[in-house]
Amino acid sequence: MEEELSAKGLRRVFCELGFVTGSDELLSLLQRARRAAEVSDVTVLIEGETGTGKQVLANAIRLLDNKRSSAAFVTVHCSTISESLAESELFGHQRGAFSGAVSHRKGLFQAAHRGTLFLDDVNDLAPALQAKLLDVLQRGTLRPVGSDAEVSVDVRVIAAANRPLDQAVRDGRFRADLYHRLNVVRLSLPPLRTRRGDIATLMLAFAHRHRTLYGPIVRIEPELLWLLDSLPLPGNVRELENAVQRMLFLKTEGSSLGPDDWIRQQEPEAKRDGSDLLAESASAVWQTISTCGVGYDQALGEIERRVLQAAVAAPGSTRRGIARRLNISERALYYKMRAHGVTANPAD
Repeated sequence: MEEELSAKGLRRVFCELGFVTGSDELLSLLQRARRAAEVSDVTVLIEGETGTGKQVLANAIRLLDNKRSSAAFVTVHCSTISESLAESELFGHQRGAFSGAVSHRKGLFQAAHRGTLFLDDVNDLAPALQAKLLDVLQRGTLRPVGSDAEVSVDVRVIAAANRPLDQAVRDGRFRADLYHRLNVVRLSLPPLRTRRGDIATLMLAFAHRHRTLYGPIVRIEPELLWLLDSLPLPGNVRELENAVQRMLFLKTEGSSLGPDDWIRQQEPEAKRDGSDLLAESASAVWQTISTCGVGYDQALGEIERRVLQAAVAAPGSTRRGIARRLNISERALYYKMRAHGVTANPAD
């Protein structure tokens, strides 16, 4: 019973800080994150696909860090920072250091002094900056651009990567020594498609977060959860939260969310060109293959199975109608359904 209460308490702590999960699979990750927060100066590496909540988890760690919780939390978007200005952005510059440097400016490291610096998408950091970042992390000092003097900084670094950094090291795109320096505490956030049990908990939490605008939602209908179980949700938690907000905005009555609410919030997307949707689907499949080690044939087979399941589940569908929409013969459809273990509607 104590373990159960401890698990509930741990989930409650992180939920209050914005990181919501009801999954037992994430308990060990939350325990390590809580421990990392207590060891204030340890560097943390958070890995996970886009939209899995890396920045939310990083901020939760910062808020649980008694030493640094009241200090700054500074985010560096490594994928968007200009390479030509990156050194100045991170480490600052002196007046006259380069054209346009009309005054002395502190960099983001100094802005985060005694606080936390969050390096988002660190896997996209330019190679030249990787060496400079490693030097700052190792020595705790930096040299602004154009300056001969070094400045001491007391910063805790939490880095996030949307692709596995060890693979980037093997590919020669990321320095091995910097990877080892960042990878002191490693937290790997799984994609939402591998923890479907979290979907209802997340949706209720998002609805509760926006209750003052849209009114209370107390239930997620089982039919909606069944529908979401068949969708890839490549945007992960971020995609789900945005969808919930659209559902709440369009909802006019009732205190539950169901399949009709989901379909209604998707209607504008359904009007987009089909090639755009196929391009997004192809991108999601490639992301799954490249990050999860799923084989090409396995991925395509799983897609075919899910397409057939969705077709069979559609209201009023028949084998003849499905075959016509797929532009294949009924015999071919029969063998495909049999191969994937998809059962036809009783009416067939």
